[in-house]
Amino acid sequence: MTDFTIILRSLRVRLFSTLTTILTVGVAVALILVLLTMRNSGQRAFDRGSGDMHLLVSGDASPLVAVLNSVFYANPPRRPIPWDRYEQLQTQAPWAYAVPTAIGDSFRGMPVVATTPEMFSRFRPVINEAWRLQEGRFFENDFEVVVGASAASTSGLHVGDTVFLTHGFPKHAGAVRGDVVRAGEAVPSSKEEGHEQEHHVEGQEGEESAAHLHREFGCRVVGILSPTYSPHDRAIFTTLNSSWILHAHDRREREGVFDKPGAVEQTTAMDLTPVDRKITGVYLRLEGRGESNAPANLPQVFDMLRKDGSLTVAQPTQEVATLFRIVDNINRLFLVVAGVVMVASAVSIMLALYNSMEQRRRQIAVMRVLGASAGRIFSLVLTESALIGLCGAVGGVVLAFGGAFAARGILRERLGLIIEPAFSPQIMLAVVLVTVALACLAGIIPAMVAYRVSVAKSLRAAA
Repeated sequence: MTDFTIILRSLRVRLFSTLTTILTVGVAVALILVLLTMRNSGQRAFDRGSGDMHLLVSGDASPLVAVLNSVFYANPPRRPIPWDRYEQLQTQAPWAYAVPTAIGDSFRGMPVVATTPEMFSRFRPVINEAWRLQEGRFFENDFEVVVGASAASTSGLHVGDTVFLTHGFPKHAGAVRGDVVRAGEAVPSSKEEGHEQEHHVEGQEGEESAAHLHREFGCRVVGILSPTYSPHDRAIFTTLNSSWILHAHDRREREGVFDKPGAVEQTTAMDLTPVDRKITGVYLRLEGRGESNAPANLPQVFDMLRKDGSLTVAQPTQEVATLFRIVDNINRLFLVVAGVVMVASAVSIMLALYNSMEQRRRQIAVMRVLGASAGRIFSLVLTESALIGLCGAVGGVVLAFGGAFAARGILRERLGLIIEPAFSPQIMLAVVLVTVALACLAGIIPAMVAYRVSVAKSLRAAA
């Protein structure tokens, strides 16, 4: 009988204790690996989201909230910016681009971003990487939409489909009857569809308002974007005029315009007023040399814009760095907790083996009589402890893969972050080796107990 066979039989005899200990070790290893992997992958995802913009102007309460809402689409921005203020902003500095955005509608929970063609021609969602089309073209006319790669995959939208956008961000968004008409099908009128299903969402300034489908205007899908692996992948893009007309129609309906005799129940760009022409954010990039993200005049322009109390000005790269300083402190706390769990799992290995020594005294005594040296007994127990640690580490690696991809799905749905977990072989090997080393340390005391078992006393007690 080989030493390995002896170890396996010993583990099978204490199967429940062995599996419980392995699971404890595996959870600790998985927790450490997920934290290390998601921290690095998350930072890369946040870096990609802000692209090549230098500044972000919004009406949100703070710069960090502005970045989360206008770039990562966490929530719709609360305070709009009048269009005439945007036109004034365009003249205040030598901008390479000043791309306006209006966020407030959605489609099945995915944000709809109303913007201008400059979003695709000037702004780069990832530094040194321009937008690319997977299918179709960019929008050219009102009520045309371009769908991000993730949004297209989630919704199943294709070029030629017609979608009806939802006002607001419903908390429990999903497919609503009639919110999409597939290519080749007839688009029904709003009267044929009947009354839309209503949801309750948080409205501007915190009050609750009814979210509804804009059934009066269908938007045709004209393009599907290639993946950028940024939050923009889950967005749907349309023209500013389209968004303004949708909301102007709602305003005119509330004002009773369509109830007047002879009124035409249709809203066009001619019906827009300054009240309708609003945006929620502006992506800004200063003229500069090359791809520099720190032009010399950036501090001066930043300070100048901040003097306007109606605007919130953010430097996305700095806000992301601030966010990760906060997150990093939390990550360290979790890593400490994971380390404590790892030590606790090593203690559980020690206790499991130590408690089994009383039951195995006669077995050890018999092995000694048959010629096994005390050193061999010591190594058998130590190897058994190392094997438990190794099995737990391997199980932890498997759990870590599952946990990381589950976390990716949650972050993608809640924050729109496209995070691709990238497990470093060096980190995984280091964690596995540390786990096995801790298991070996945990096995020293039980091994010493086995080493010192008295053959005569153990056999006499058994007799």
